[in-house]
This record gives sequence, C-alpha cells and structure tokens, in this order.
Amino acid sequence: MNKRYVGKTKNHPYFAPKGWTDDSNIKPHHGNIVGYCRVSTDKQGHEGLGMKAQKDAINRHLNGGRWQLLKVFEEVESGGNNHRPKLQQALDLCKKHKAKLVIARLDRLARNLYFIASLMESGVEFECCDMPTANKMTIQILAAVAEAERERISHNTKRALQQKKIDGFQLGNPTNLDAAAKKGNDSKIKMADNFANDYLAPIINQINKAGITSLQGIADALNARGIKTSRTYYQSSSSVKGAGGTWYPSTVSNYLKRIK
Repeated sequence: MNKRYVGKTKNHPYFAPKGWTDDSNIKPHHGNIVGYCRVSTDKQGHEGLGMKAQKDAINRHLNGGRWQLLKVFEEVESGGNNHRPKLQQALDLCKKHKAKLVIARLDRLARNLYFIASLMESGVEFECCDMPTANKMTIQILAAVAEAERERISHNTKRALQQKKIDGFQLGNPTNLDAAAKKGNDSKIKMADNFANDYLAPIINQINKAGITSLQGIADALNARGIKTSRTYYQSSSSVKGAGGTWYPSTVSNYLKRIK
C-alpha cells in the first residue's frame, strides 16, 4: 500500500515503498532522515497550529526511495528567546546515525544567526521542504542579506534621531533618567545573556567536542573562526570573517559564566 507516515521515534520507523513517487521531478530520498518543525509561539505549539502542516510537508517531500524517518523534532519558540534545544537534539541525532536533516520551513530560520551557526558548525547534510535547492551557501547569503538589512535600519534610525537633535527636539524624558539608566543596564545584561546562550553556546560546544577545553584554546579557536564578540555582534557594520573583534581567555571566562 502506497502510504507513508511521519515517524514518532527511532523505535517506530516507517519506510517508503520502493520506487514510489508522486513527483517525477524530485529525486527519491534514501538513508536515515530526521525531521525538524517549528512554530513561533506557545499558543501555536499547544494548539498544534502549523505543526501538522509542517509534518505533512516533510512527508510529501520524502517522495519515494528507500528512506527511514528516525524522528521528527517539534520546536516551540517562546517570545524573543532564540534558544532551540530541539534543533540541537535533531543535529545530534543526525550525526549519531549519519542522517540527513529535513527542515519543514526555512523562511525566517534563515535570518536567525543562532540557527545558521548551529547548522554550519554541525556539518550535517540538510534539505528544506519549502526551498529544496537551498544549500549552505544559500542560507549564508540569506543570513548576510538579513544582517545587512538590520544594520541599514539601525543606521537610518540613528541618523533620523541625530537630525531630530540638530533640529532642537529633546529626545527622551529627563525626569526619568535614573529609571532609563537602570532599564538600559538591564537591557545590556539581557543582550549579553542572549548572546552567550543563543549564539556562543553551540559554537563553544562544538569546540569542546573537538577536544579544546582550556580558556586560551577556546579563545584561539573563536579567533581562528572569525567569531564576533558581543560588541561587534550587535554593533559592527561588517559581517566579513575576521572582523569580529578579538577573544581573550578572560572574555571567554566571562561568557561561560552566563551560559545556562
């Protein structure tokens, strides 16, 4: 019977009938497969909005051949937190079983630096259901374009505020300077925590797995890879490798304390 189903665990794999296909233009898949779906809010996750459609997309994408779907990981993002534990679990399972990662929807993920860093560092082969021809170069270009757009918006905003000051407008509320200062400090702490956990943690994890655990060794590895420091990550106008600032053992130590 020509029927396929998205497997729940590696203990209950499902196989596509040999030679079955519903689109002769798509090359049949083979080998181990791990699926990855994500929704952006708790409400969507709990109510299943979008998740079933993404599983169906993975099922349609695996259009024939002899493949084994080990597991589909479901990620539910909460608010502004970009930490994706399910993505890391999916990548780990791929490496363990030499499997290909099939991503249901690339769209906004390609604009997320944490996602790009995790995928690039893993070395896992992947495919995207909504962009089957995408490869590592494709998502690097998409990420670079998205970062350039963010920097353009930031530059235009700063320029507009500077012009307002030149025109005599008073920016901010001088009666709330203490509150504003505290809010700004809290914001910097949150940014540093997000940088450590969402961007830096998976990279350091890969470095540790390569056998490098000393503070000096980690700092050297980060510098060799051109990994940006927190300041250049948020402020630098350059996304060129090697323009990311310099890492020192003390800097690494400070951020390791922030990683949860």
